[in-house]
Amino acid sequence: MPTYDYVCPENGRELSVFHTMSERIATWGELCDLASTDLGETARTASVERRIGTGHVLPPRSNKDLGLGGGGCCSGTGCNC
Repeated sequence: MPTYDYVCPENGRELSVFHTMSERIATWGELCDLASTDLGETARTASVERRIGTGHVLPPRSNKDLGLGGGGCCSGTGCNC
């Protein structure tokens, strides 16, 4: 499932959440519910904006799925998985 980054212009906070590609998040309340985060002092109806360049898909859960066998996801190649 893709992850998306959203920012709330009203409070300046940015949150990353997982959701389907067809789902649209428009308000701080929707975003906080999805992220299991407290609203704080920001109104539930405050608008949020999805950041450009996000929507990346997470890698498989295990090295076996990646065909790497043991170690980190990149077998010590120094990437930032």
